[in-house]
This record gives sequence, C-alpha cells and structure tokens, in this order.
Amino acid sequence: MKKIKQDLQLDEEEKEILAAYEAGEFVSIFSENEKKKLMDAAAATVQKNKNINIRLSSKDLLKLKAKSVEKGIPYQTIISSLVH
Repeated sequence: MKKIKQDLQLDEEEKEILAAYEAGEFVSIFSENEKKKLMDAAAATVQKNKNINIRLSSKDLLKLKAKSVEKGIPYQTIISSLVH
C-alpha cells in the first residue's frame, strides 16, 4: 500500500487512523462499478473548463489574497470553493 506523506502534523488519533490505513485494515464497501461511478462524478465536479471575469473592490481582493497566503492556497482556489 502507498505510504502517505509523513511530514504532515497529525494528532494521535489521526496517526492511529493513518497507521491502520497503511496496514491495510480498511476495506472498501463499494463494488468496482460503484467506485468508478463515484470517481467519474468527482472528476466531473472538479473540472475547470470555463473562464469568467469578475469585478471586485481592491479591499476585497486584498483580503482574499491575504487569506490565500494564510491558507497557503491560490486566491483563485478560494473564490472557486466559495462559488462551488
């Protein structure tokens, strides 16, 4: 089984869950057909195939950019998640 990146800061409960996962103690409750349907739905949900233009106040954009630095993700991702 694939090892999860170990530089994550996990609490004790999360470490136990990760160890159980890596030991193969979790069993999927979905059939292969159900897994494929779910994976296709997830892929369709995150497809980004349209561009838009939006006008924001400078103040709002600065706040978005500050939040993006704080979270370590692009500000466009924050806007997209709010819309989604």
